[in-house]
Formats: sequence, C-alpha cells, structure tokens
Amino acid sequence: MSITREQITGLVLAGGRGTRMGGVDKGLQPLHGEPLAAHVLRRLAPQTGPLLISANRHPDVYAALGAPYRATVLADSLPDFPGPLAGMLSGLRAARTAYLLSAPCDSPWLPTNLAACLAHALEANHADIATVTTVDAHGGTSLHPVFALMRAALADDMATFLAAGERKVRAWYARHTTVEVVFTDERAFYNANSLQELADLERNRGPG
Repeated sequence: MSITREQITGLVLAGGRGTRMGGVDKGLQPLHGEPLAAHVLRRLAPQTGPLLISANRHPDVYAALGAPYRATVLADSLPDFPGPLAGMLSGLRAARTAYLLSAPCDSPWLPTNLAACLAHALEANHADIATVTTVDAHGGTSLHPVFALMRAALADDMATFLAAGERKVRAWYARHTTVEVVFTDERAFYNANSLQELADLERNRGPG
C-alpha cells in the first residue's frame, strides 16, 4: 500500500538563528516580493496533508503566512536554538499522521514531487527515513539532510538523542534505516544561507 498525501504532515523549518544572515529571521526575508517561507509553503502544501511551521520568532507573522494552508506554528521545546532536529521533534510530536516531511524555509524551489519520490523510496526500502542527495552535471554529489520524510513513531528516539546533547542530523539518521534519494535537478534545492546567496536567488527565477 502506497503512502498517500493525507498520511504526510508537512513541516517548514524556520526556527534557526539565521547566523550567516546576520541574525535575521531567514524565512521572512523577501524573494521576488514574498517571504522565503511563503514560497516553500506554496510548494509543499499540495504534497502533504496538514502543514506545520517551526518558528521561534515572529509566530504571528508565520501564522499569517500559513493561514491559507491552515498551517500551525510551533516553537522548539528545547531552548537556545539547538538546530533543525529540535524543529523536527516539535513536528513529530505535533503530527497526527504516520509520516512527517520536513523542508527548510530557505529553499523556495523545492521539487513538486518531493513527497512522492521520498515516499516511494521509503516504502521500497522498508526504511524509517528518506532524505535527499543531488548529483550535478559532473557527477558530484551533495547531501540535503534537512529535506526528509520520516516515520512519526521516531519521536521518542529523537527526544532521547537530543536529551543526550546530540545535535547532528546525519548522526541521528545513522541510528535508523535511512535511504538517500537521488535528484538530478540540483537547482531545485538551492537555498539561501547568506544575504549574498539570497541576492543570487533574487536574480534567478528558479529551476526550469
């Protein structure tokens, strides 16, 4: 039986410090006249059932962005911005579906078939987690671990991992059966970690 859209909760990760952007709230930085997070929500919404937004600042602004999709805004349950796993944990705890699909707030061109591809790989490999690898024209690979489809039943294990002081996403994935799904359109996963990278995105209309 294949995983359906209704079985997947979408999670936009917008709870970071934005350190490489000078501490600004990255998801609210404008791209083509709209906040980065709005672009991600628009791409993710058709692929999932319920939607969540992980945000530790400006919850009212994120709530307004998520209103068209009935998205719920969540803060980390752990203090001091401990990283994307904390946002994922909040999402896993809040999910009322069997699966959670996470995506960062700064990748506005994420694939429209992201959920379908990850779900197929997760099922085919009897995996707990499916995440993304891209291959460029020269055969080079890049990992994108924050894009991930995972079983909601992993929440307790993630909480234990974080309680032990661990923070690395890939180290947590290594505790479980994880499959890396190859995407050849690396531009779909472009993100903006700095103001310069955001300016580069502004000059480009995206994949295709």
